Amino acid sequence: MARSASRRRFLKDMTALGAAGGVSAALAASAHAQEQGAQPRLAQAQPQAPAAPAAEAARGLPRVHLLIGPGTLPSVGKDRMDLVSYRKSGNPRMTGAQMLEQLPEIARVARVDVDKANPYEQASYDSLRKLALRVDEVLRSGDVDGAVYVQGTNTIEETAYFLNLTVHSDKPVVVTGAQRPFNGLSSDAQMNLLDAVRLAGAPASRGKGALVAFNGEINAAREVTKTNTYHLHTFRTRDLGLLGYIDTDRIEFYRTPHRRHTVNSEFSLAGVDSLPYVEIAYVHTGTRAGVANALVGLGAKGIVIASVGAGAPNGLDKELLDIIKKGSAVVVVSSRVGEGRIVRGNNWYEPGMVAADNLSPQKAALLLTLALTRTTNVDEIQRMFDEY
Repeated sequence: MARSASRRRFLKDMTALGAAGGVSAALAASAHAQEQGAQPRLAQAQPQAPAAPAAEAARGLPRVHLLIGPGTLPSVGKDRMDLVSYRKSGNPRMTGAQMLEQLPEIARVARVDVDKANPYEQASYDSLRKLALRVDEVLRSGDVDGAVYVQGTNTIEETAYFLNLTVHSDKPVVVTGAQRPFNGLSSDAQMNLLDAVRLAGAPASRGKGALVAFNGEINAAREVTKTNTYHLHTFRTRDLGLLGYIDTDRIEFYRTPHRRHTVNSEFSLAGVDSLPYVEIAYVHTGTRAGVANALVGLGAKGIVIASVGAGAPNGLDKELLDIIKKGSAVVVVSSRVGEGRIVRGNNWYEPGMVAADNLSPQKAALLLTLALTRTTNVDEIQRMFDEY
């Protein structure tokens, strides 16, 4: 009965939003069909063009493959002001076909194919491994010009960087999401999805690695980070700056990533059934000795230190030196600061440590787990951190 009441609320909200120009009444009709036990009739990802000239024009558009994971962008709140608790609305997330139906503008800029395996999980490194293998497979097709992956904003920067390291194609890979649900007041979902498709289909995007499209801006996977919990202007590249803009007239790039990525990456997931366990030790004033040893005890093959300042591990220094000497795990030193580099030979550097350069702790962990699929030699791993 509670489920039935929830669906009736969903139907009512969708009908109201359709009249207001939000999620259309077509979605409400789909919900009503489900209410009555009938199979919902969803919009097709590529509606049939009524006229031959339109079909001819569509054939000249870039072909973009759409993959979807969990997250805010396809979510539907209980009403337009449900901006922070929409996960509890009881409403199902929208499918790719349903979102495309609400955005006919996308059909004017690209032919979008919705991945049949949607939605993808986003819960672990293994989820990332499976996603990267699928994106790599999709982009090998001569009928695909680029790929878009929609997911929750919490870990967009990690997904984008992992794809940057493991997808071996120069075709655009664009990751996007939203800070507000699809039916939210002033939602960024629609424009971010449209911008991501435009970016993935743009010839200028080729060869630039994985990209994050958000709030009209293009950021490189390696450097971008989420900077605000709820505000729309959240994805930024703090000290290095964005790559370009996605404006209404055109897509404009101003710089290009120089670190190795995608087609120039040495990391392959072929034959890799699982990724080595890497953990992050977050250092703060009250950090007690024993934290790093506990991580080794849990089975960590690599430990990233989210150090204070320029590399200080505080009370973990002695045990880290012991871990390095015993070869219990590879130790990478990053910083929790958010900008700047970790420099080898600084006040806290010990031989055998790997300096993360300017990678955040979470991205350093991704690079480390991939590095450990190839070697445990710290000199080789340091080379990888210097090149990626």
